[in-house]
Amino acid sequence: MKLFKAGAAAAIAVTLALTATACGDSDKASADGGASGGGKKEKIVIGIKFDQPGVGLKTPDGKFQGFDVDVATYVAKELGYQPDQIEFKQAISSERENLIANGDVKLVVASYSINDKRKEKVSFAGPYFLAHQDLLVRADDSSITKAEDLNKKKLCSVTGSTSAQNVKTKLAPEADLLEQGGYSDCLTGLENKKLDALTTDNSILAGYAAQDKNKGKFKLVGLSLSNENYGIGLKKGDTELQGKVNAALKKMVADGAWQAAVTKNFGPANYKSEPAPQITEGS
Repeated sequence: MKLFKAGAAAAIAVTLALTATACGDSDKASADGGASGGGKKEKIVIGIKFDQPGVGLKTPDGKFQGFDVDVATYVAKELGYQPDQIEFKQAISSERENLIANGDVKLVVASYSINDKRKEKVSFAGPYFLAHQDLLVRADDSSITKAEDLNKKKLCSVTGSTSAQNVKTKLAPEADLLEQGGYSDCLTGLENKKLDALTTDNSILAGYAAQDKNKGKFKLVGLSLSNENYGIGLKKGDTELQGKVNAALKKMVADGAWQAAVTKNFGPANYKSEPAPQITEGS
């Protein structure tokens, strides 16, 4: 009887120890964006945009598509994660640094332009894409070929957009600037001829123009009003991960997957992308 009790007690102790270990591993995986460095990789959490066609979009059926999604999926595979081990989390512009700093995501791949202010809080890998501020106009409109042509015309962008202010204050001060809550509102006004142009990064504009419902309706003017180097955000100072992501990006370019992703996501808008930029972060 005593032997039985002793054996039962030992079994309970082992069970508790294993449970505690499992909980500890689970907590660790949660704390590092779902990408624990030891043992089996369960998942990786990556921040993307949910509302940018061609770049990062969550479809009504819950799937994800866009250039950034393709880049994120490729990089994750090189880090050892299959597509079903990726959890995409919405990363709105104002929250990207917090998501990384708090460990809610491992990476942010969300039309995330590299600049010195952001580098005070996070590190970047890349860049993996060079975008430019451009204008989107109706396909049959030949009156706008440069920024100055916007003077006396109606220009649209989203509320608080630095792109619109750049045109308004520097390039076409007499433009009639209208700020909307979302780009779709600008597109509706542009299609109905209540607006003359929409401005933001050309990659975002190309994504909207490439949507099936918009094909043939709009065109990019083809300007380079600013340079936007998109990078992959990660925890500040994580040089090991930075190096691995940079290696993945280089491989994506070398094996043709990068160009294939550009063509698939932006091609229908006749978007002429820059060549893949040279990776400078971490070098």
